[in-house]
Amino acid sequence: METVSGNLASALRIEPGITAIIGSGGKSTLLKTLGLELMRAGGRVLLCTTTHMFPVAGVPWGGSSRRLDAAPWKPGTLHVPGCTCEACAGLVRGSICQAGVLNPETGKLSAPAEPLNELAQRFDYVLAEADGSKRLPLKAHAPWEPVVPAGTANVIWLVGASGLGKPINEAVHRPELFCERCGCELTDIATPERVAQVLNSEMQALGLSTARVMLNQVDALSDPTMADRFEAALGRPVVASSLR
Repeated sequence: METVSGNLASALRIEPGITAIIGSGGKSTLLKTLGLELMRAGGRVLLCTTTHMFPVAGVPWGGSSRRLDAAPWKPGTLHVPGCTCEACAGLVRGSICQAGVLNPETGKLSAPAEPLNELAQRFDYVLAEADGSKRLPLKAHAPWEPVVPAGTANVIWLVGASGLGKPINEAVHRPELFCERCGCELTDIATPERVAQVLNSEMQALGLSTARVMLNQVDALSDPTMADRFEAALGRPVVASSLR
């Protein structure tokens, strides 16, 4: 298993275009970490969601719910002199910004008004949080999840190691679906083998066999061998990290 503390973009083989981050156990942290890495490497980076997320702290956002194409706009030019909207912010190399429509009641952003495949024509990297997990480290997917946008180049499937070894009904979002897929009870333990079994089942069902798997929070494991057991049961390479 490859354990990394930096240069995650290289370890996860992030190519230009749209990257969908799904699963559980640190999606928002990974979104910002990857975005800053790619920006520092000279990329124009846009952060967003296909579901709902809190705005990423410290990352510029225009604060407008209008469509990006509300004003006449040509690639390579600002809407107006000094414009700092999401589209214009992406015209400068080595930049990062976020886009979406803010819900003033929840404080969360929803998907940008403009399709992500169109935004991807203006930015080198569009990183999208494309799943929800109710802040739990593990999850099973409902039929409408994840929301991977059309034209996605990279899918990163995140798994929270802090949930390994804990009761399923405490560590898993949608625990009933999880149990259906691995034939266990809600009070059983989320062993590395069960988590891998559910992941393999969902990868096949969702047609996401090329997704890159990242096991986050490995520093929280009481038994470090659980990380290797997970990778062995999954039967494919896993990138391990401890993002917080």
